[in-house]
Amino acid sequence: MSQFWIYFGIGREHILDLNGYDHILFVIALCAIYILQDWKRVLILVTAFTIGHSVTLALSTLDILNVRTDLIEYLIPVTILITAIANLFKTKQTLTKTRMMMNYSFALFFGLIHGMGFSNYLKSILGREDSIVQPLLAFNLGLELGQIIIVAFFMVASFVFVSLFSVQRRDWNLIISSAVAGMSLMLMFEAKFW
Repeated sequence: MSQFWIYFGIGREHILDLNGYDHILFVIALCAIYILQDWKRVLILVTAFTIGHSVTLALSTLDILNVRTDLIEYLIPVTILITAIANLFKTKQTLTKTRMMMNYSFALFFGLIHGMGFSNYLKSILGREDSIVQPLLAFNLGLELGQIIIVAFFMVASFVFVSLFSVQRRDWNLIISSAVAGMSLMLMFEAKFW
């Protein structure tokens, strides 16, 4: 197996690992206000998150950016909580073009924070590589695929509940976002750094 596919698999498995469910929660929080017909918007959101994530992951891996690990481990659930709470105030009518650009910007910014969370892990496996460009690209592409898999499962679940079982879209958002917010609060209490 080539080096590219090894790192691609590591990235995909890293996001799908249930032990690191904080990133899964964030992707679900990004998706909570959308339904299957909005798949393009969700794909752009997830890609914006991956771009931000890739930037700080590269900077941290190259030791250009160094932030305390305990602070980052606390900020990750904070970003999940903010996203989930923001969802509680969004409706289908508020998803205007301007509001969507703001959502993309937040996903990109929060991706910057999440990327720093992976940096120590990636540094440890990249330490023996001559060049990190290809492994870093492969890892991030694998991560993106993993996120798309999560999005696909969530969007299908959304379709089943909203379209087939006639759960109101607003109620679906409230249930999912509230559950994610509660779980992120638990993560914050576990990760407190002071």
